[in-house]
Amino acid sequence: MNRQEIIDRIQGKVSSLIAGTSQGIDYPVVYVNKEHLIEFMKFLKEDEELSFDLISDVTAVDYPDRNPRFDVVYHIFSIKNGQRIRVKVPVGDGEGVESVTSVWRGAEWLEREVYDMFGITFYNHPDLRRILMEEDFKYYPLRKDFPLEGIEE
Repeated sequence: MNRQEIIDRIQGKVSSLIAGTSQGIDYPVVYVNKEHLIEFMKFLKEDEELSFDLISDVTAVDYPDRNPRFDVVYHIFSIKNGQRIRVKVPVGDGEGVESVTSVWRGAEWLEREVYDMFGITFYNHPDLRRILMEEDFKYYPLRKDFPLEGIEE
């Protein structure tokens, strides 16, 4: 299964769940609205032809001048097909998305890191707390408005 076949399969089966697709420089990219995230992720994992069974990364990108401000970005791998896919979900400042730990248990620490670095909440996460910064640290170091020299408290 090649990249275009992946996009065609997604558009053919769950077009109502996605907001758009593109061919990224390295992987196919699918844009999903947050209200359809879990249903779409279950499709990616459970579809027999796609079989995206390994979540390899969750991160975020901060666009401070855009509304919604963040994209939560998921990188998912299909062991069966040797293919990767990137899923992007736009999220506003102060908003959150549903945790995908119910689909891939391996997302737990990845989502904690995004929460710790960007302040994006993952609803129904089994243990959402800071993973790298101290619990009482009030800032999110990977936001673009965080000063490069840091903040002294």
